[in-house]
Amino acid sequence: MRFKLDEKAFPPERAHPKDAGLDLRSPISTWIEPNSHKMIDTGVHAEIPAGFVGLLTSKSGLMLKGIISSGTIDSGYTGSIGAVLYNHSNEGYHVSRGDKITQLVVLPISLASVELVEELEETERGDSGFGSTGK
Repeated sequence: MRFKLDEKAFPPERAHPKDAGLDLRSPISTWIEPNSHKMIDTGVHAEIPAGFVGLLTSKSGLMLKGIISSGTIDSGYTGSIGAVLYNHSNEGYHVSRGDKITQLVVLPISLASVELVEELEETERGDSGFGSTGK
């Protein structure tokens, strides 16, 4: 996959050769208030191939501190990847320049067409929703 970097950006990298995610680092130092969020522009631009999607996923070490990230990068988008970090803790969190803040996982996707119908096929689960499989 091809990447372009803004001036202060860090290249995406895997911590281990067989890791699914490419770590993205913060090009700035900043503060995230408790129970709030902040978008950090990573300065990383990616060419995600057609038929694939880039998913931003949380770093497990940050999740333990209450810092969650999530996002979708569609193929065709080549702008800088912005990582939205949600601080779900009651403590502020300092991000230093160079910190790993999220990871980019690239996966194949289905580009099935949308078909509107009056009824959907009957299934065993039907419309049983949240918590229905735990009963």
